[in-house]
Amino acid sequence: MDQLTAMRVFARVVEAGTFTRAADTLKMPKPSVTKLVQGLEAHLQVKLLQRTTRRVTVTPEGAAYYARTSRLLADLEDIEADVSSARTRPRGRLRVDAGSSVSNFLLIPALPSFREKFPDIQLELGVGDRSVDLVGDGVDCVIRGGVLPDPALVGRRIGELEFVSCATPGYLKRRGTPAQPTDLQDGHDIVSYFSTRTGRVIPLSFLQGEERLEVLGRASVAVNESTAHLTAVLAGLGVTQLPEFVARPHLASGALVRLLPEWRCEPFPVFIVYPQNRHMNAKLRAFVDWAVELFAPFRARGEVRQAASGR
Repeated sequence: MDQLTAMRVFARVVEAGTFTRAADTLKMPKPSVTKLVQGLEAHLQVKLLQRTTRRVTVTPEGAAYYARTSRLLADLEDIEADVSSARTRPRGRLRVDAGSSVSNFLLIPALPSFREKFPDIQLELGVGDRSVDLVGDGVDCVIRGGVLPDPALVGRRIGELEFVSCATPGYLKRRGTPAQPTDLQDGHDIVSYFSTRTGRVIPLSFLQGEERLEVLGRASVAVNESTAHLTAVLAGLGVTQLPEFVARPHLASGALVRLLPEWRCEPFPVFIVYPQNRHMNAKLRAFVDWAVELFAPFRARGEVRQAASGR
């Protein structure tokens, strides 16, 4: 038995919660994962996991073994990185998850520069606005906006997104141009965005000096994915608020019209987040540093804090 591989597979099963998810993230056949864990248990002569048809639970002996071996595996990765060229040339698979608009309009267009700088990192980018289980899904880090009070997640504030109120010229011709945020409460259709995590519709927010207003209005349609949100607005379905970097080309072309420019929208903090106990290896550190540089134009006040999940 390859004990080191078995230890790594066992750790992934603990983190994923099932043999199937562990096999998927390791890109190994499930029978191979099962055989390695069984071999490790036979070698140690102790039960590490309790299996059910739906989920795997860790025995007390398994929890103690995982706590010590996960530190050992992290130290081993550091040793290998020091001996090899990984410190200066990070390599290996890196799984990142990011919201749809950030991925499509910021990350992916900039990826050629990342690939040029780190050609040996195989980046797997999960795209979508739905929250992911970083540990269970084997994700190294996520880029998300908003705040999630989860002590298991820590990260770095890398920017702050500005939003703009807008609608199509065709919609405004039909329904008129609002003069005040309160005009949107009645008499206008809103293209709403609702959280994939809570199901809560996010109201439109308006700031002017010390005054702050929130408007829900009447939703013509509500979506939970930011690219679909843009598409719905461009279809003339109503008024909404979009990230400025998403709306910018459509405002420049005249496809969208900016509304209520004297009222600012609530800024949206963006974080790069990873599990509290996730080892900051060379490839993860390389991506975090690159993302911080990418989001420099959106920087407010960079802080290390608990965070994330949202658009």
